[in-house]
Amino acid sequence: NWGSPDFFYSRRIGREPYGSVPSDADYEDYPSGTHIIGAAKLTGKIGGSWNFGTIQSLTKREYAGIQTDGVQSEAEVEPLAYYGVIRTQKEFDEGSQGIGIISTLSLRDFKDVRLVDEFNKSAITLGLDGWTFLDSSKTWVLAGWTGISHVSGNNQRMIDLQRSSRHYFQRPDASHVNVDSTANSLTGFAGRFHLNKQKGNFFINSAFGFITPGFEVNDLGFFFRGDVLNAHLGAGYKWTSPTNIYRELVLGGAVFRSYDFGGNITWQGLFHFGFMEFLNYYIADWDAAIYPETMNNSRTRGGPITLNPSSFSIGLFLRSDRRESWVVHLYGNTWQNGFSKFHGIGFGVEFRPVPNISFSVSPGYDWNYDYSQYIDTYEDPTATNTYGKRYVFGELDQKIFSSNIRLNWIFNPSLSLQLYVQPLISTGKYVKYKELDMPGTYDFNNYGEGESTFDEENLIADPDGEGPADEIDIGNNDYDFISLRGNAVLRWEYLPGSIIYFVWTQSRTDEDETGNFLFGDSFNRMVSTQPDNIFMVKFTYWFHM
Repeated sequence: NWGSPDFFYSRRIGREPYGSVPSDADYEDYPSGTHIIGAAKLTGKIGGSWNFGTIQSLTKREYAGIQTDGVQSEAEVEPLAYYGVIRTQKEFDEGSQGIGIISTLSLRDFKDVRLVDEFNKSAITLGLDGWTFLDSSKTWVLAGWTGISHVSGNNQRMIDLQRSSRHYFQRPDASHVNVDSTANSLTGFAGRFHLNKQKGNFFINSAFGFITPGFEVNDLGFFFRGDVLNAHLGAGYKWTSPTNIYRELVLGGAVFRSYDFGGNITWQGLFHFGFMEFLNYYIADWDAAIYPETMNNSRTRGGPITLNPSSFSIGLFLRSDRRESWVVHLYGNTWQNGFSKFHGIGFGVEFRPVPNISFSVSPGYDWNYDYSQYIDTYEDPTATNTYGKRYVFGELDQKIFSSNIRLNWIFNPSLSLQLYVQPLISTGKYVKYKELDMPGTYDFNNYGEGESTFDEENLIADPDGEGPADEIDIGNNDYDFISLRGNAVLRWEYLPGSIIYFVWTQSRTDEDETGNFLFGDSFNRMVSTQPDNIFMVKFTYWFHM
């Protein structure tokens, strides 16, 4: 129930460009990644007690090839950018206390003024973390972190950022946030603090966290949403003395609740978890939860708040003895709220013929029926119940098959090979379209019922039939997406602490709008699709200082 932000997410460096091309372009050849002009990483100790690490990088200005009225040219889609990270940490009193600091900086240089509206000009973050044990036996520990973020850019960029999915300042019924059209920067704060009892049979885990509405770290970090206050209290008991049934048994539970800064309860629940290791070293791991009604401040994507119906979830995981050469696991889980439902099942097999070789495959299948999948928002002054807009949803029937296939081969302590393949088939078909009836509810008006009409063939809805409201061209939102991704990594430690990685990554993707789950057809498309290949060499050298 808490998504902790990351101040540094390494995949931001060299990611795919996301700047737009001119709207009058007839054709575009868009780059798939950003070239790294140079990067350096340095880690070590300072003064024998401070751990220190830094990454400094510069990424290239990227262009897309475009054609307009038969004339070929280039358009900047990614500015020249600098990214820097500094991290340091120190322990005291043999690990009884510790303190750490992290800071990140992102700077961009634009040649095309069009991109000034689409990227932050600069972003800086500063975080502080630490812990202290409260007793000599290190049974109770108080730990936490807090941080600040500050991003800057022109007015249009800041307006778009405030309206983005991480913030939704434009919510019409929210009194604690609003879009500031004059802003040229955005500042926010976040933190989380834990008090845990981590030794003994009886354990306690508690935490309080917050992310203010203006917190933003996605230039070089990663997080989902701001505007959250969260707390939980969990406890349990471990039985570690074997009986005639089990070797170990753990039972526990927790209560949790989340608010936004407007005082709305956005998530809450009662959670139970358990773990048992049997005498034959097989294990069972399970959980169950109930979630009372709460409010949802993101379902309408920046529109009014809605209701989350009460729901429940159950999960079970079983695994055989990991000491054997063959290891099998099974899992199943479900979530339901009376309208929507999710079911997931899967299994896995791992084979270790010799200690230095392992092969595993773990397929899974998910079925999700979403009663209120958001589609789009349409301006309509006649929609007075929903602030002059119609928030359109569909009932989505989604099916997903995926598998993880791995091979690990250690030739010797200095040389190893890792292979990984992940096939994915995901389909979604909409079976009914509707619009939100009233804010603060989970009530919808189904198109084609009452006064409204719906053209099934062309997917056009008229919310009030012969009334003054405009027709809504919903369009086909069904999809069929396939993906096959794989990589091979050869690791060679040519000197103690100094390593070379040889990496080959391949990806194949294809999609259409059928929405039908056809395993055989999807698999044939998967293997016949033209692949994209990336070859990379990573070099590290250990300096003895």
